[in-house]
Amino acid sequence: MSTGDSGNYGIPKSLPPKRERDKSVPHAPVRPQVLNEKDRRLAIENSLRYFPEEWHEDLAAEFLEELDTLGHIYMHRFRPEYEIHSRAISEYKCKSKSAAAIMLMIQNNLDPKVAQYPHELITYGGNGAVFQNWAQYLLTMDYLSKMADDQTLVMYSGHPLGLFPSSPESPLVVVTNGMVVPNYSSQEEYERMNALGVSQYGQMTAGSYMYIGPQGIVHGTTITILNAARKYLGRASESGLGGVLYVTSGLGGMSGAQAKAAVIAGAVCIIAEIDPVPARKRHSQGWLTELFEDLDELCIRAEEAVENKEAISLGYLGNIVDLLEYLIDRGITPELASDQTSLHNPWLGGYMPAGISFEEGLSLLSSEPEQFRALVRSSLKRHVNALNKLTDMGTRFWDYGNAFLLESGRAGADVLSDDGSFRYPSYVEDIMGPMCFDYGFGPFRWVCTSGNLEDLATTDKIAQAVLEDLASSCPEEIRTQYLDNIKWISEAENHSLVVGSKSRILYADEQGRRQIALHFNKAISEGLVSAPIVLGRDHHDVGGTDSPFRETANIYDGSMHTADMSVQNFVGDSFRGATWVSLHNGGGVGWGEVTNGGFGMVIDGSETSERNIESMISWDVNNGIARRSWARNSGAISAINRAMEKDQRLDVTLPNMVDYNILDNLFE
Repeated sequence: MSTGDSGNYGIPKSLPPKRERDKSVPHAPVRPQVLNEKDRRLAIENSLRYFPEEWHEDLAAEFLEELDTLGHIYMHRFRPEYEIHSRAISEYKCKSKSAAAIMLMIQNNLDPKVAQYPHELITYGGNGAVFQNWAQYLLTMDYLSKMADDQTLVMYSGHPLGLFPSSPESPLVVVTNGMVVPNYSSQEEYERMNALGVSQYGQMTAGSYMYIGPQGIVHGTTITILNAARKYLGRASESGLGGVLYVTSGLGGMSGAQAKAAVIAGAVCIIAEIDPVPARKRHSQGWLTELFEDLDELCIRAEEAVENKEAISLGYLGNIVDLLEYLIDRGITPELASDQTSLHNPWLGGYMPAGISFEEGLSLLSSEPEQFRALVRSSLKRHVNALNKLTDMGTRFWDYGNAFLLESGRAGADVLSDDGSFRYPSYVEDIMGPMCFDYGFGPFRWVCTSGNLEDLATTDKIAQAVLEDLASSCPEEIRTQYLDNIKWISEAENHSLVVGSKSRILYADEQGRRQIALHFNKAISEGLVSAPIVLGRDHHDVGGTDSPFRETANIYDGSMHTADMSVQNFVGDSFRGATWVSLHNGGGVGWGEVTNGGFGMVIDGSETSERNIESMISWDVNNGIARRSWARNSGAISAINRAMEKDQRLDVTLPNMVDYNILDNLFE
């Protein structure tokens, strides 16, 4: 590689010098000590098997030190000297162009500008890991650099099992993360297995090498806020959200998306963050407009911004619970409220309890984990009590699919209705599910592997033209979604959203994704785009994720805890043209609560790419719509009927609707 990376991957021939911890980047919180003496021995043994025997004595002591001080063996000594970031695909020394694209995506995930804790190989969400240790990174990059198109690299929770003979039609990489026997899918078992180095939490797009930085989260949050205002406040997005106050929390693991998204939507956003590092980072990068530590000053500024209908984000460096209680005392009623702290990761710093400082919390979570857990539970009760008072005052609150309601309920907070259901909806249950997912709209994303902004600008224009054409003749029930995304893509370049790889995201339905991809492929073949494009999506989508508290929260036929859909997506994508596929235990709401199936597809302007687009993109979306249709979701029934009209080969089982009077009479 010509930009500082020699391209010599794999385990080095000689033992590199020990590396001191780099204090210039954020580091993951120290993980709790969960291993007994026998398991600690096993963890060291597991780690040493990556290296020649003559290094074992030196490395054994070093790895034990990492385990004892950090709670995990990261193998910091083997972190590369070169800068890790996505390069132009032409700079990767590979036998396979598609493998080079995967290397590009992996390095983008670990770019310090993109990754939350790059030296711990964690991309986002507090524990969303690409690999468990640096040996795995080195070996994986080595395999990708030398593999041919008739080989498949098999990845077990970050560990490269090896290259296996396959065929050019097979996926180049098959990724699984956290696939454990169901009875062992508890949080406690995860901590143990992760400390042993045998399993990891892939956090959806991180473990699928498909994370493109905060842009995806910004877009999804923007669409959510617009649809929430449309549903709860009767505010059409065309008129903007001027004067609407939105209160939330979390600037770290979710990349400050809410602050940026609220401004794009035109609202006034107050967002709390207790960790000064991400708060100041988002402020310095311009995603957070202003930052306050004094609640009086913050609220005076917020009232002024609401009065003037400013599009602005106001950060509070402090605990969200203190902020909410202060708003109640001051009589300020936000129209909209949510939470985006990493509560899928509640015991490792994803949520810091009220009443103690951030530094105290970090110390307690590793030294006194049970006390820390007790404080989190107590804080969640206060948090919910404050939200209950605000909603009584007129605030509309939704759970952001981050396990807020789930963990609050487990903590004994007053968050349940009389029938045992949560008193607040998940944003998917109430907003994104019926308004987007049921119709096939979800986060379609692409990466221009040339690394050129000119290619990205070209693809933006292509995507916008496709959406405008489709919007001109689409059913009225989905027109607003097309219009929201046309507005987004037309303005995306102006919002400085690109971090790392030259990527873009928008929400599109099956027809939109397929048509955009086909037009991209044509543009590559005609030389309008200079290099292959990687297609993908977030797992926060129509068919790729089974998650009863988020993506499938609006499934009411009793199947919300089943995982057939995501597994079928993973398998079905693999033989319909995906370049790589992934399957995960865990996602935005935590280990054991979600199953995610993902993919990446490299298109190069060829007829093969065209066939793959037609086959795989349609399946990837329609599988989810069909499942939602069978659950009797009216929007999905409408969408799958339209899909069957367009492709006579598609023939799905439709539900017969039941007259509720029959059931009422039967069970009276």
